[in-house]
Amino acid sequence: MAVTSHASIKSRDAVSTLADRWPLLGQRRPLVVYLCAIVALDLVAIVVFSATTVFQWRDALTFTALMACGAVCIEATRRLGMPAGVSRDLLSAWWLPVALLLPPVYALFAPIVLQILLQVRVRATVLYRRVFSSAAIGLAGCTASLVFHRLVDDPWVLSQGSGPPILFAVAAAVLFSLLNIALIAIAAHTADPDMSWREVLWNRESVLLDIVELCLGVTVSIACGLNLALLLLALPPVVLLQRSLLHAQLQAAARTDAKTGLLNAAAWQREADTEIVRARRTGDSLALLIIDIDHFKRVNDAHGHLVGDQVLVGVASLLRNQLREYDVVGRFGGEEFVVLLPGADIDEARQVAERLRVGIGRMAVPVDDTLVRVTVSTGVALMSVHGDDLIDLLTAADLALYRAKELGRDRVCIPAVPPPPPPQPPPPTLPNDTPTP
Repeated sequence: MAVTSHASIKSRDAVSTLADRWPLLGQRRPLVVYLCAIVALDLVAIVVFSATTVFQWRDALTFTALMACGAVCIEATRRLGMPAGVSRDLLSAWWLPVALLLPPVYALFAPIVLQILLQVRVRATVLYRRVFSSAAIGLAGCTASLVFHRLVDDPWVLSQGSGPPILFAVAAAVLFSLLNIALIAIAAHTADPDMSWREVLWNRESVLLDIVELCLGVTVSIACGLNLALLLLALPPVVLLQRSLLHAQLQAAARTDAKTGLLNAAAWQREADTEIVRARRTGDSLALLIIDIDHFKRVNDAHGHLVGDQVLVGVASLLRNQLREYDVVGRFGGEEFVVLLPGADIDEARQVAERLRVGIGRMAVPVDDTLVRVTVSTGVALMSVHGDDLIDLLTAADLALYRAKELGRDRVCIPAVPPPPPPQPPPPTLPNDTPTP
């Protein structure tokens, strides 16, 4: 499920704008169209399947029991909170059994119930994100339910443990996961077209979490088919796993900047200190860049802080995509970014800084009928040339950054290295006045 932070914008006369009252309207037009289409499709599916589904007390009781388990998981993790940005939970352990065991209409309603609880009891976020998450999960669950019920006449045969129904259940769970990922990935890529598909789809950790959710969902489905009372045995381990997952995400969130997803200043400094100590020990070269967006205040004043945030996100995304995995990238505050380049000499550091400067200069953020473009100024410092510790390197790079701004901005500067002192002549030798015997 996608849950991201949102920064509202206000006009300079402190009157809330339309985008402030309706945050969805402040997003890119293709994203608004896509979100509305998914929600509309979900509503149509709810109406159609509600009209064609025969109500049965057994289904209603099973649905209530699974939603109650989901509510217990939400309440058990409520004190931990939910990190800003995209977060993961294990609520699929309760959505998947609904999709596998019950008619498709229940799979459409299940995420609505739990998303309302998340919004009210855990963390209130912008409403359109909750609505879209409910629609995406509901459509994915409805599709998986249709496929499974087409392959298996009686879904409750899962409790018998025979091979084919379990394999079909696994296939339906995989379909549910893939559809949910695809729907959210399309929304993420539409919101930020510069973001690579590989970045928005998944990474190794996401794949592992998807496998865990799949296994939990199928296992809970089998237990639920045997006896609803077995949900009481399945609930504690799921709660423990979800608490561990959210705790790990909160720890990661404490290290990252909420707007850009890069390391925050404190976390970046710790990582940079570690790299500098390693470079001293091994004798490797190391370079540091300070990147500052030129005239960023003008962007906020002219277009609002929401557009300014989009510029920051775009710059951060470009930095991640253009740099190596082991380069240490962070947001230093405001419109400043810092980059540590392990193993880079002065020529390589200058080339990297120029490549980033050109890439950011070509970046454009769409706003209404225009495009917002920015440039950056960069200061570069090299270890053992401009300093031997982090403070010295930051000071040297900062001086070079101010030099770049003085020269007209949109450029890369390297601090001048003072020439080495001239060699001192050897001290004169005194004549030997000791008389010889």
